[in-house]
Amino acid sequence: MKKIVLPLALLAAAPAHAATGPFFSLHNTNFIVLLAFLLFLVVLVYFNVPNMLGKLLDKRAEDIQSELDEARRIREEAQTLLASYERKQRDVQDQADRIVAHARQEAELAAEEAKAKIADSIKRRLAAAESQIASAEAAAVKEVRDTAATVAIAAAREVVAEQTDAAKAKQMIDSSITEVGAKLH
Repeated sequence: MKKIVLPLALLAAAPAHAATGPFFSLHNTNFIVLLAFLLFLVVLVYFNVPNMLGKLLDKRAEDIQSELDEARRIREEAQTLLASYERKQRDVQDQADRIVAHARQEAELAAEEAKAKIADSIKRRLAAAESQIASAEAAAVKEVRDTAATVAIAAAREVVAEQTDAAKAKQMIDSSITEVGAKLH
């Protein structure tokens, strides 16, 4: 590797060896290049290029700083907004939990009311049924009594008719008439 680097370095330095004569001569290319470089620097200073470059760099630095400040401000706003939305989400979740709990309570109350209404309805229907049963019983008892009375009257009529003759019947009618006449006067 060293064998290759040394010949390359010598070839690259060859143009510098081409200059002959004194250094401060217009025939020396190194001196001409130096003069051109110094003239270039004077022109740059004359046209105030270093200040312009400094101002441009300062402006660029200010722009970058303002962009960084803006990015920082936007980040803080985003964090504030995120915290606000997270807080709102927690509030909404709490509200939803309260609504669900309230709905459950209302459902339980409605179920209890329905049970109470059903129990009341059953009691009323039982009372109505018992009343109807009692009424039917009373009607059946009355019908049985009426039938028994009718049968007893018919049986008594037959017995009385068989046991009484015409003279006795006339006597009973006359005594009944006198009795009714006495009670009416």
